Amino acid sequence: MWKKIKQYQHFHQNIWPEIATNIKQRGVLDMQIWQIESRLFMIMDTRDDYDPAVANEIALSEPKNVEWETLMSQFQQSLPSSAADEKWVEMTKIFDLNP
Repeated sequence: MWKKIKQYQHFHQNIWPEIATNIKQRGVLDMQIWQIESRLFMIMDTRDDYDPAVANEIALSEPKNVEWETLMSQFQQSLPSSAADEKWVEMTKIFDLNP
């Protein structure tokens, strides 16, 4: 397991330039992925008009992004309540100290 985690970290520390560009073009202003053991947590700041469904559709039309996602899928595991190909799901905020 730790070997795969190290590989995943390496890929993200050396993200392909096309992937970073594509993410920004889809309306993501900032993205962070945090990791503890085998758990990942992503935080994204997006434009006000960002639509995840549209962004995903655009991503699937870009060959380099499909290649990246295929490569990353070997490191990720879907939640039991998610579809097999669904790796990132939106979470519900349950607390905000400064709403």
